Amino acid sequence: MELPASNRMEKVINCFKKRPDAVARLICFPWAGGGSIHYARWGNVLSSSVEVFAVKLPGRESRAKEPFFQSMQQIVDEVIGVLLPMLKEKPFALFGHSFGAFTSFAVADALKKLHNLEPVHIFLSGASAPYSETRITAPKRSELSDDDFLKWLISIGGTPPELLANPEVLKLFLPALKADLHVVENYRCNKPDHPFLSCPVTCFDGKDDIPHDLQAWKDITSGDFTVRMLDGSHFYLKESGNEKIILDYVTKHLETSEMDYL
Repeated sequence: MELPASNRMEKVINCFKKRPDAVARLICFPWAGGGSIHYARWGNVLSSSVEVFAVKLPGRESRAKEPFFQSMQQIVDEVIGVLLPMLKEKPFALFGHSFGAFTSFAVADALKKLHNLEPVHIFLSGASAPYSETRITAPKRSELSDDDFLKWLISIGGTPPELLANPEVLKLFLPALKADLHVVENYRCNKPDHPFLSCPVTCFDGKDDIPHDLQAWKDITSGDFTVRMLDGSHFYLKESGNEKIILDYVTKHLETSEMDYL
């Protein structure tokens, strides 16, 4: 049985603060294994001109009983299926970190090709472009045993220390993480022959993270392309100083986007 639109929206989107008068919406996609709370609270912090929608994936939070998605296509179909009417209403931007950068890209790609809709800005963080050599040759991690997988996670600084100290909680966290990595590792897309977007694209990354091919993202747009490197490793964006830099930057660009959109 199909859920009514408002229930479907609540199932897939976490919005802490509804802002009907907002100039623009920021749609945020979780990192691998991640939930929606980190981004949803941005809705309380950002100015009233921006409404924040944080995407909730199956297999976690209020959707814990649902099976994980197996493919990027499932994520794209669900997100667009729920958000399309709203994306047509007013300017929107996409933000994604790591796995979320890939989902942002896949959603932007589908919106443009199927609906001729374009974000006013895409903010990508902590990831190489999906068609880059760096990404294509990356070893597959989702098939590792839990022990080896954990060793790898610790080595990249990809796990909050409080989780590592608590094996029981970690066991709950691993299936979602592996499921999301499985999606990324099986996601294939070709390098665009020509830029399919014209909106600005900004890449953020931690200076101490493993190097990502950020320049390859330039191929998706004919608009402005900017790289901002911030202090820290893979989860640099969780540090409050960096978060402030990111949110100030996002706000500045979205508040002026209305002029470009009209």
